[in-house]
Amino acid sequence: MSDDVVMRNRALQTEWYGEPLGDRFRRLLDRLTLSQAQLADVLGLSAPMISQLMSGVRAKISNPAVLARLAVVEQMAADPAFVVMPPAARADELARLVHETPTGSSSTVAITAHAGSGSTPAGGEGAGGDPVAAVQGVLRAVASAAELDGAAKALDADYPALAEVLRVYGTLKTADARAHYERTVR
Repeated sequence: MSDDVVMRNRALQTEWYGEPLGDRFRRLLDRLTLSQAQLADVLGLSAPMISQLMSGVRAKISNPAVLARLAVVEQMAADPAFVVMPPAARADELARLVHETPTGSSSTVAITAHAGSGSTPAGGEGAGGDPVAAVQGVLRAVASAAELDGAAKALDADYPALAEVLRVYGTLKTADARAHYERTVR
């Protein structure tokens, strides 16, 4: 693989995902003390695929469910309470994520449809029964924080409530999104 192709792929990753996937994956590997193979299992990728994405040999994650799961795992890794859990408890939570969000595209479609329609899947409110995580997962899977903020700015004048939703769920901390959800939905 030529250096030009790798540089191009990393530039495309930055455009599509906000930064090279290698940086995002390394943060997760370090923060969650996982191997590449373990992270691949959690995300629903093969170990060779995650290696190729990290190195820039491949540019794109083609399965939207994997992108949604990546956003959920990043959210988990950002939670200080999750990171200080005993390793076995963290492993259990990650295994639960694997079993609750299959990597087939139908799971992402279900999360998207329910988050957008106001209805909820039978037995829960989005991914794992958490509507905030479902909305954040969908938004963060389709756009970077900068893109969501740009969309919110474009909507500010005519649709301020929608702009606020994009900002709160797409760019702010989960605690802020939960507070917004409690104020507006419950």
